[in-house]
Amino acid sequence: MASDNVIQLTDDSFESEVLQSETPVLVDFWASWCAPCKAISPVVDGLADEFEGKVKIGKLNVDENPATPGQYGVRGIPTLILFKDGKVVDQVVGAVPKNQLEGLVKKAL
Repeated sequence: MASDNVIQLTDDSFESEVLQSETPVLVDFWASWCAPCKAISPVVDGLADEFEGKVKIGKLNVDENPATPGQYGVRGIPTLILFKDGKVVDQVVGAVPKNQLEGLVKKAL
C-alpha cells in the first residue's frame, strides 16, 4: 500500500520538488519490473509516514524519467539518494534493511 506522503517525481518536477526543497528529500530511483524495488517499497512508504513534515520522500521511475538518473550516475536500482539544500548528502544501492535507511534519513535532520 503506497503512502500518501510519497511524492511521485518526474524529470520535469525534480528541480522544484528536490533541488529547491526547503526540507531534505530522499529519492527512491526504481522501476516496475525491479523485484528489489518492490521489496523495499513498503519500507520507503513507512519512512514517508514516520518522517512526515521533516523529510520529503519521493519516488522516480527510471524507465519513464531517464534524464535524472543519468545526471546522478544511477546504474543499479533501487538507488536511494538523500538530498539536502540541493546537494547529494548520501546514497545507498539495493534493498537495504530499514534501520540502514532510517540512519540515512537521520543524517539530514
